[in-house]
Amino acid sequence: MYNALVCCRAGMGSSMLLKIKADQVISENKFDIKTEHGNLDSIRGYKGDLVITMEDLMEEIKDQVPYAIGIRNIMDKVEIKKKLLEFLESKK
Repeated sequence: MYNALVCCRAGMGSSMLLKIKADQVISENKFDIKTEHGNLDSIRGYKGDLVITMEDLMEEIKDQVPYAIGIRNIMDKVEIKKKLLEFLESKK
């Protein structure tokens, strides 16, 4: 099981919507990923496998986490699925 942190700058609206969509994709595809929710401060000391965030935050966090996914459209389950599959493939 992989652990993923879904976050945005404040950890309120957009990242919660993204977490809901990511959880739907994970459930529908039976991906071995468990998500938790937080804000950018949650990245400090994060020991999980993956961070899922908005595309515009990727530059800020890419060197702080083992693997990050930047989502352009948080309502686009096709984009989320594609990027989660890329993460899972990288772990094989």
